[in-house]
Amino acid sequence: MRRERAVVLALDGVYPFELGIPSRILGAADGRYEVLTCSVDGRPVRTNADFGVTVEHGPEALATADTVVIAPVAPDRLTDEVPGDVLAALALIRPGTRIVSICTGAFVLAAAGLLDGRRATTHWQVADRFRRMFPRVDLDPDVLFVDDHPFLTSAGAASGVDICLHLVRKDHGSRLANSVARRCVVPPFRDGGQAQYIEQPVPEQGAASTAATRAWALERLGEPLTLADLSGHARMSQRTFARRFHDEVGLSPGRWLIQQRVARARHLLESSDLTVDQIAGRVGFATGASLRQHLNAAIGVSPQAYRRTFQTAR
Repeated sequence: MRRERAVVLALDGVYPFELGIPSRILGAADGRYEVLTCSVDGRPVRTNADFGVTVEHGPEALATADTVVIAPVAPDRLTDEVPGDVLAALALIRPGTRIVSICTGAFVLAAAGLLDGRRATTHWQVADRFRRMFPRVDLDPDVLFVDDHPFLTSAGAASGVDICLHLVRKDHGSRLANSVARRCVVPPFRDGGQAQYIEQPVPEQGAASTAATRAWALERLGEPLTLADLSGHARMSQRTFARRFHDEVGLSPGRWLIQQRVARARHLLESSDLTVDQIAGRVGFATGASLRQHLNAAIGVSPQAYRRTFQTAR
């Protein structure tokens, strides 16, 4: 079994927590990944905390990577130009290498011109600043991560966990990703987007949550659920339910349902021999064509191609 090599680039001002995420998550994937950490000159790196870190590798490690991860740095170090030593290190990355950023790491990729014309995300608190600095990037600040192959960008802190689990899921299937999540005691998949974490006024005391209705809907994905069905279960008006749902989850009820149906369909494509039409019916898409459309929109492949990839891995 060939081990994928992931190389994490640590820059001065790096956040220590996020720096360790790739090693912790990918390192729990049954030996499928080798994770190395490097700096632009092989020397110790100052973090944004009261300590530094010593790395074992210099920038030459980037030339050997299958995946490069750009760890985030403190906002006061963000600029619209890449320092010369960082640019030289990035130039060592082989063409076609998968490149991942966590949180503010997207600023490094954007400043290097690598995200021009691409969809990307970063932490919601610096989204306006990102847009002003990099207008050529299609920024989506509402999501936890974006996969615009070969560039993947993620939001703040814990979304580094989300995107590393996504890498495992994409490379080796949901079964291994779920196993890694259990070992690390994290959710295998977080629904919704960043909107649910943005500072908002405290809800009125006694305000009902949509959590019970979301759980109810997950048990009935094969049914043609409507906004009226969901709001009726929650005993709210449709307008109130839709507003509260978006406040809690960061997505509209309709978009959330599509996301959950695609996730369930991916699991069935990996783990069963059901036809595409049968899977579509089980997860609530009207036809196999509808499933094909939504799966392609979500991950850019057809059901048949997805099944070939992950059933072979299984």
